[in-house]
Amino acid sequence: MHKCIVCIGSNYDKEKNISFAQQSLKSLFPPISFDYEIETIPIGLDNPALFANQLAGFITESDQYVVIRQLKEIESRAGRLPEDKEKEKIVLDIDLIKYDECWLKPLIPELADSLLLNQ
Repeated sequence: MHKCIVCIGSNYDKEKNISFAQQSLKSLFPPISFDYEIETIPIGLDNPALFANQLAGFITESDQYVVIRQLKEIESRAGRLPEDKEKEKIVLDIDLIKYDECWLKPLIPELADSLLLNQ
């Protein structure tokens, strides 16, 4: 079994897209725990729209590449399109940031005090 931490983010129709991500992740990875949702300023984007971000943690038998593929499928079902990146419109972004003890992506500093990271 593998312990996973994912970061969910959206700067477009945030409430709808974060909710969609939560429901999709609940169906794929039960039981799953969600931390509090926060708003963050965009990093490396000119678009000033704030992001909604949230961490989630779950246990899975799947290898990290299967998990990443499943996360990308959720993004696609939410309506994320490759051309939206140029417009800095992030409908939904779900990143696997930690797989077991391996950090795969940097953590948004505002989420560093998450209880999920200390379990």
